[in-house]
Amino acid sequence: VFRIMIMELFDNHNHSQFSFDGKKASVESTALMAKEKGLGGLCFSDHFDAYTPPMKAAFEDMVPEDFDVKVQQDEIDRVQDILEGSGFRILKGIEIGMYCECHGQIRSKLSDNSFDQVIASVHYIEQTDPYYGGYYDGKDWRQAYGTYLETIYREMTWLRDFDIMGHFDYIVRYAPYPQESIRYRDFSDIMDEMFRFLIDEGKALEINTKSYQNFKGRHPVLDRDVLLRYKELGGEIISLGSDSHSPECVGTS
Repeated sequence: VFRIMIMELFDNHNHSQFSFDGKKASVESTALMAKEKGLGGLCFSDHFDAYTPPMKAAFEDMVPEDFDVKVQQDEIDRVQDILEGSGFRILKGIEIGMYCECHGQIRSKLSDNSFDQVIASVHYIEQTDPYYGGYYDGKDWRQAYGTYLETIYREMTWLRDFDIMGHFDYIVRYAPYPQESIRYRDFSDIMDEMFRFLIDEGKALEINTKSYQNFKGRHPVLDRDVLLRYKELGGEIISLGSDSHSPECVGTS
């Protein structure tokens, strides 16, 4: 039996107007939609990536992938007051984009602020943005996925100051390979290392439901053996997150 973090029917991974890519998702509209869908609460884990790949400039305007924590948290307090007495709970979070050249900025962001919840993720790797495809050039599927998992492991064991390991299979969303999913049997060694660290440190493994939604005809799935092995090693804490960037996507399974 897994212990679901933080409670059943709680969406732990959402972005609001304070994320660079969440401009259509106000805190108020997203929270009200979550309540309407029957959720008990949600967490706004807005983006902080101190590093942005130069390649993004060829596709879109470069904007800081950061947010004013006080302004975000004040807005969460305002909306929580609106929902006072309903039993609906809103947590104040952040999604840290881990990157090897930005350790100082990451430490400062966490030490200068207080959060209910910290998600540690990898969005950018090898000076590229997988969303635009550059990371996959010259790699087969095993190398691309394996390097990504190894990067998550290296960066989270450095960081340690987080609550949830975010979307370990983010890398499959935009991949060009027939192998649409990360299977435990293909990466058992590194996944065991990741799981053991999470378990020893009391961190949560995230099931990020956005990874399993149709994207340009691709249909990744969550490998059941990933969860079975995590449980076998002693893992108990699972975090459920929709990774929503618009109100209608909150709580999406």
